[in-house]
Amino acid sequence: MEVVAAAVMVVVATVMGGCHGQDTAAAGGGRELVPAMFIFGDSLIDNGNNNNLPSFAKANYFPYGIDFNGGPTGRFSNGYTIVDEIAELLGLPLIPAYSEASGDEILHGVNYASAAAGILDVTGRNFNFENTLDQLSNTLGTEAVSRSLGQCLFFMGLGSNDYLNNYLMPNYPTSNQYNAQQYANLLVQQYTNQLTRLYNLGARKFVITGLGVMGCIPSILAQSPVGQCSDAVNQLVQPFNANVKTMINNLNARLPGSQFIYVNIASMFQDILARPAAYGFRVTNRGCCGIGRNGGQVTCLPFQTPCPNRDEYVFWDAFHPTSKVNVIVGRRAFNGGLDVVYPMNIQQLAALNLQPN
Repeated sequence: MEVVAAAVMVVVATVMGGCHGQDTAAAGGGRELVPAMFIFGDSLIDNGNNNNLPSFAKANYFPYGIDFNGGPTGRFSNGYTIVDEIAELLGLPLIPAYSEASGDEILHGVNYASAAAGILDVTGRNFNFENTLDQLSNTLGTEAVSRSLGQCLFFMGLGSNDYLNNYLMPNYPTSNQYNAQQYANLLVQQYTNQLTRLYNLGARKFVITGLGVMGCIPSILAQSPVGQCSDAVNQLVQPFNANVKTMINNLNARLPGSQFIYVNIASMFQDILARPAAYGFRVTNRGCCGIGRNGGQVTCLPFQTPCPNRDEYVFWDAFHPTSKVNVIVGRRAFNGGLDVVYPMNIQQLAALNLQPN
C-alpha cells in the first residue's frame, strides 16, 4: 500500500520544525528525549493511514478506539498502540498519521504505518522518503538534513503481514517457493537494503521490532481443531526473528555512527501468555471483539459489542493485542533489560548523540 506518495511537505516541515532542537516542552509538560519519531509499519501501529484508502483493512469505526480519548481513529485496538505509549515516554505528543496530519501536528514526526503493509512491498515507501529528502536537500543542503535526522528516532514494525497475508495464504505461491529459512533470508535481505538506504539518507537511531507469538493469535487458534497455539506457525517465524537480530548486529558493525536496537516482542508475549495473572489478564485464547471460534474467525465488526472487561484480555480482535498489552510492551521496550530489548533500550538509545560521519 502506498501511503506516503506525496509526503514531501510533511517531512520538509518535520525536519525543519521538529528535528533541530530537543528542549521544547512536550504536550504533557516534560522534556522531549528526541525531537521527532518517524514510524513505518503495519496495522499493529497504524493510526489512521488506511481510513481514506480503498482497502478493507480499516479500523475507523466503533468499537475500535472505544477506550481511546476521542473514539475511533483508525487504530486497530481499543486504545493505545505500542508507539503511542513510546511517544509519551519520550516526551512527545502522539505522532499523527501522515494521511491526516496538518499544521503543527507534524512537527514531532509522522506515522506512515499502513494496515496490510509488509516488508516485501515497503520499497516504494522508502523510495518516496528518499525523493522527499532529495528535494529537501536541494533546499537546505545535504549536511543540514542529515545532521537533523541523526537525532530523530526511526521506529520500524514490519513482517507480520509477510506471513499472515502472504506465506500462510493458500492463494500465494510463496510457501511452495521458499522454506521457512529461505523466506526469512529473503525478508531480511530486503529489510537490510531498506534500512541501509534510510541510514544513507541521514537516519541514525533505529528501533526494529521482531514478530510476536503469531501461532497464538485468535485467527490462528480458530483454525486449530482444539483451539491451541500452532507450533508450526511459531516455528515458521523464528528464523525471521533470529535473522533480524543478526541483522541488527551486522548493521551496527557496518554503518558508522548508527545504533540499531531490536525489540524482542516474542519474549514479552511468551511471558504474558505463560504468566497472565501476573499481568492482570484472565483471557488469553480469544479476542475481546470478534466472531466465531476464539473470537478469531471474523474480526471486529462495526458497532459490535466487545467484552466489557477489556483489561483482562490479551487480544482485542483476531489479530491485534489490547491496549493494555500494547502499553506493557511499549514500556518494557522503553526501559527494559537485554531480555526484551537489545543491545540497549529505547530510553538509552534516545540519550545517544549520534551524528552523520
